[in-house]
Amino acid sequence: MLASFLLGASLVGYLSWRGYFATSDPVEIDFDNGPVALESAAPEPSPTPSASESAKAAAAVERVEQTQGGLDQRLAAAEQRIARLDLQAQAAAGNAARAEGLLIAFATRRAIERGAELGYLGDQLRLRFGDAQPNSVQTVIDFARDPVTLDVLLARLDGLAPELKATSKQPTFARLRNELASLFVIRRETTPSPQPSRRLERARMFLESGRVDKAIGEVEQLPGADNAKKWLADARRYERAQRALDLIETTAVREPRRLRDGEGRAIEQPGPAESADPA
Repeated sequence: MLASFLLGASLVGYLSWRGYFATSDPVEIDFDNGPVALESAAPEPSPTPSASESAKAAAAVERVEQTQGGLDQRLAAAEQRIARLDLQAQAAAGNAARAEGLLIAFATRRAIERGAELGYLGDQLRLRFGDAQPNSVQTVIDFARDPVTLDVLLARLDGLAPELKATSKQPTFARLRNELASLFVIRRETTPSPQPSRRLERARMFLESGRVDKAIGEVEQLPGADNAKKWLADARRYERAQRALDLIETTAVREPRRLRDGEGRAIEQPGPAESADPA
């Protein structure tokens, strides 16, 4: 064992002295001729891609670019559709608010014609049309506090008929002049008859058809019109309320800026009449 150890140590010392452990290159041990360095294997050159492989790579890159471009186009189209949907939603909301305002105006007209109180309709009129038509809204609300209907006006006109035809309260000279002037009347065939009874008939007909302004004009021409001052005042109030409602209904369709919805928000969507206007 000791001899083997000494022999091994001697061999290691000999190899170290000859420089076998100093080189970093792989060596081949030749105990006859000394160490011989092994040539390092040269790296193999990377294979050059062929023309077909290059074409395939270019086609793949082109497909990726086309896919990316198609994705961008789809995103742009989606954004346009979303923008159109937003506009359509705004338009639908604006038209719905206008339709609600028009329904409020119709309900108010029905209440006025029945002589009923407005209640919440008055608040809705102020909220929706207060900025656009403040005078019309106030006229309707004031009339609703002391309403009068067409039936009432007709009944009161019938009760006032004898007084409207009478001329006894006129001065004697004026009454005599009127009687002499009415002995012979020359008029066109198409001209309405000025006789009091005919005027009363026309006034009734105008009231029944809702043309209160025409009825007022006929009553004002009667000999006893001074006896119908209260009736004329109520008829004029009714006519003003009807004109105010007409204006409110028109505003619900045509007003472009100052309308509001049920929550008080401004309606920015133009009405159907404005949208259809080529200008």
